[in-house]
Amino acid sequence: MSEVNELDAADKVLFRDTLKKFLNKEVAPYYQEWEKAEIYPRELWHKIGENGFLAIDVPEEYGGYGAPYELSCLILEEISRAGFSSLATNLTVHSDICAPYISHLGTEAQKQYWLPKLVSGESVAAIAMTEPGAGSDLQGIRTSAIKDGDDYLISGQKTFITNGQHCDLVILAAKTDAKAGGKGISLFTLDCALDGFARGRNLEKIGMHCADTSELFFEGIRVSKNDVLGGEGQGFANLMNELPRERLALGVGAVGAAEGVLAKCIEYVTERKAFGQTIGQFQNTRFKLAELKTQIELNKALVEKYISQYEKGELSAVEASMIKLSATEMQGVVADECLQLYGGYGYMQEFDISRAYVDARIQRIYGG
Repeated sequence: MSEVNELDAADKVLFRDTLKKFLNKEVAPYYQEWEKAEIYPRELWHKIGENGFLAIDVPEEYGGYGAPYELSCLILEEISRAGFSSLATNLTVHSDICAPYISHLGTEAQKQYWLPKLVSGESVAAIAMTEPGAGSDLQGIRTSAIKDGDDYLISGQKTFITNGQHCDLVILAAKTDAKAGGKGISLFTLDCALDGFARGRNLEKIGMHCADTSELFFEGIRVSKNDVLGGEGQGFANLMNELPRERLALGVGAVGAAEGVLAKCIEYVTERKAFGQTIGQFQNTRFKLAELKTQIELNKALVEKYISQYEKGELSAVEASMIKLSATEMQGVVADECLQLYGGYGYMQEFDISRAYVDARIQRIYGG
């Protein structure tokens, strides 16, 4: 993949087919079992890394493939289209949030140490901002990092942390100056092997069951000044600067998931019969499907436009927020309308549409 920056249409088709084969072999046969267990095995991260699907746009000098961002989006889109929303969410946090934070903000030592491990799957990354009393109000966090010579002592807790059960690295937001508001927040690369780190319970959610979501606890963890990510007091600004990619990724996943839901729904209504004909032959069904297809295509066009802008360094926070808003709202509508076309069967867990319906709801919450 050394020349991945020069991918043409044929290369993308080949890459997509390779990914589909991996998902069909390593994920599809076990996904329902993982959903019931509410976690998937740690070994899956190694397999995904070994096959080249983690943090794919990390530069080659740090153990990555130097792939264009478009290819990272293709991975997220295809996993979402296959209906594996839990896996898509975990990979988004790892590859499209945490790895870029280190690539863009990290020191040379941080990049050399962490990025190869994120690409291979040796280390799993999480980002910890949300606390029991501070969600979208980031300035309200209470986790502290108190200076002690050249070190910091970190204490506090976080909640709703994706990858919390598997993570080896936490990009942690903490207060280094309690009186400075947003300017008193700093980011740290925190090694989960350090004394004082503890994982809480794997939180039970209404959807995305095997996407491990956890409470994390920090009790007097000693980290060095070399673990500060992006400069002391710069955490809030850095979080805002990196947010566009996170929100764009959510838009990409929403469009992919909606496409997958609609495709399965079309299969269902062309087979299921009622009143002497297939459900798909009713005019109302055709109207509904046409409306949903139109909404998907409109959002897909906007996603493609914004991917191009991101690659050029031109995507604004406002535009990223727009696609996150539009695409996740659309995903919810598609899941709801398609479930309705399944009738009572749509409410049964044996049909994928029921999982797609509950999985879609969180998309409008996380990521702001």
